[in-house]
Amino acid sequence: MEELKKKNNGEGSDKEIVYSQAIKAGKRIYYLDVKKNRKDDMFIAITESKKIVSGEGEDSQVSFEKHKIFLYKEDFEKFMNGLQQSISYIHQHQDNEHPSSSETGEKTEEETTAPGKEDTASLGSEIKIDIDF
Repeated sequence: MEELKKKNNGEGSDKEIVYSQAIKAGKRIYYLDVKKNRKDDMFIAITESKKIVSGEGEDSQVSFEKHKIFLYKEDFEKFMNGLQQSISYIHQHQDNEHPSSSETGEKTEEETTAPGKEDTASLGSEIKIDIDF
């Protein structure tokens, strides 16, 4: 994961980015941006960016498909509870019902983890995020 701290110059935007984190996952990159609005209230903007290549060879064109959601402080706990329950459900049911991602040609986080390093995703289904405001 990459961590960046950056500030927007305010040119045409009322939302100042005070912290940003990029998570690379195959063809996708997830951006977690902590922003401030005009009233100095912070929220999280989650952006999924997926690289799209159309055409072949010299005629190929690259574009990015982006999807964005905004998560506000008053919803953090409900969002995290729902996310944890959804992840737990997948861990309990997918292992028995579907082929592993290695059989479909996709690399999992576990496969891309450097040898000798622990895979924290397999240590439990509980996710904890401590955000101080």
